[in-house]
Amino acid sequence: MENQSGHSNKPDYFLLRPEVEKAYGYSHAVKVGNSIKISGAVSMDDEGNPTAVRDLEQQMKNCYADLGKILAHYGCTFDDVIVENIFTTNMPIFLENAAYRSSIYTKHFPTGSWLGVKELALPEFMIEIEMEAHKSE
Repeated sequence: MENQSGHSNKPDYFLLRPEVEKAYGYSHAVKVGNSIKISGAVSMDDEGNPTAVRDLEQQMKNCYADLGKILAHYGCTFDDVIVENIFTTNMPIFLENAAYRSSIYTKHFPTGSWLGVKELALPEFMIEIEMEAHKSE
């Protein structure tokens, strides 16, 4: 099914780490039309093991590295991100490191929320970042 601009509205699913994502029961990203929804990224290796344990700053950088790979798969960059939601188990430490985002978003910041949460999927995860992007024509 194509819309008037010739783009398919059929969902296009992308798995960054297929074995891990199937085990947990999620797809890392889904593109429909020009909209890309990206599941929360956490700091893990290709087997799903937590990385940068007890280092929120490095966990955040690892999240953005994975998110950058997913955006690139769809021909996008962080300039195309329109929503970013950050979940953290330690808001004070996140706030100390939040300025790093200025190196990610060099043109404009997306909309979004910062949420302090009790826990994430595994106890070692201190931060999870989800986003939505809009692929420009």
